[in-house]
Amino acid sequence: MKFAILSDLHANRQAVEAVWAHAQAQGCEHTVLLGDFVDYGADPAWVMDFVMARHAEGASVVKGNHDDAIRHEGSHHMGGHVQASLAWTRTQLTPAHVAFVEALPLTIVKDDCLFAHANVHDPAHWGYLHGRLEATRSLFASHQPFVFCGHMHEPCLYHLSSTGKSGEFHPVDGTPIQLSPMRRWLTIPGSVGQPRDGNPAACYAVFDVSKAELTFHRVPYDHEAAARRVLEAGLPASLAQRLIDGS
Repeated sequence: MKFAILSDLHANRQAVEAVWAHAQAQGCEHTVLLGDFVDYGADPAWVMDFVMARHAEGASVVKGNHDDAIRHEGSHHMGGHVQASLAWTRTQLTPAHVAFVEALPLTIVKDDCLFAHANVHDPAHWGYLHGRLEATRSLFASHQPFVFCGHMHEPCLYHLSSTGKSGEFHPVDGTPIQLSPMRRWLTIPGSVGQPRDGNPAACYAVFDVSKAELTFHRVPYDHEAAARRVLEAGLPASLAQRLIDGS
């Protein structure tokens, strides 16, 4: 079975549509959505409808910190541009959208896989996996050989040997990676809706469970149209520029 692993959609309809079409062409049979469906982008209601439709079809869906901030604004320390886009986002969502997000879990286990938005060792506090040390903490905190997290907006893959030796590397687009059973693995697929590695193309990953084979993908989309939508919505111009620059 192939899993399509999508994270950090961030209300970017154009990116989500492009990635979803690409994932279907890859023959993916299960969808994993790693949170942060709203904020930053101009189409939060459309993206939430997409997420809810995938959930109804059986997708594994976890909550992100921006999703959580829709209801718990006082518990999140975010910058001024985020507060502005969050305030606008709240006006776009229906009570059904908010109730759905509120009920989402922080982590999901499916077979040999563990899914979370930020990390596994302390998922409720949204700490970033900035490097090997934090990734190793999450690998030690899990019992599954395959861990998938979002939150970082840049694709990366970490691994941990049976002797406790860890490593990391940055993947090449479209190149399958065999995940050895002698190691445990933590995948960050990157962001669908707001990549931050200098490449504006959307990020996601495909995991072939039967082969233990992981492939990271970059999907070009009309990021200029998405940026125009951000400006037309009256959101901060810096959010539009990020889509153009991939920064």
